[in-house]
Amino acid sequence: MSKHEKIGPVFETALINADAQVESFRQTRNNRRTELVEDYVELIADLIEDGGEARQVDIAQRLGVAQPTVAKMLKRLISEGYIQQRRYRGIFLTEAGRKLAELCRERHQIVESFLCSIGVSAETARIDAEGMEHHASAETLEAFKNFLARSTASRRVPGQA
Repeated sequence: MSKHEKIGPVFETALINADAQVESFRQTRNNRRTELVEDYVELIADLIEDGGEARQVDIAQRLGVAQPTVAKMLKRLISEGYIQQRRYRGIFLTEAGRKLAELCRERHQIVESFLCSIGVSAETARIDAEGMEHHASAETLEAFKNFLARSTASRRVPGQA
């Protein structure tokens, strides 16, 4: 599909304003920088919730990366105030880390639910949401939530709660 084809009700006919394009690329680059941090914090929270602890070896296994790669990111997460790492005791989220993990889970759930509601299979929605959740704006997430609320309300039987 080219830039000049109809996409829904909007026609894209010309190059967008240079300042707007710069802002779009700036936001995308920023989202890419924070994406890894968010993935690690969310995974650490999931590991702690599931098994009571998060260990470097488990993170490496789940992400499919080498332990030195995880060690480097853990240092970054410590410096940014998202985790604490205690020798022989594993990795713990700080309050900031818990808040970020909760936010990431919520965004992921919104995107995944939206994709399922428009007919994407559950497996594909889970996979796609993993990347999309980091790049959707607050406005887009709010639109997804509103769509889901309307969709849920329209499926209710009149007279039932």
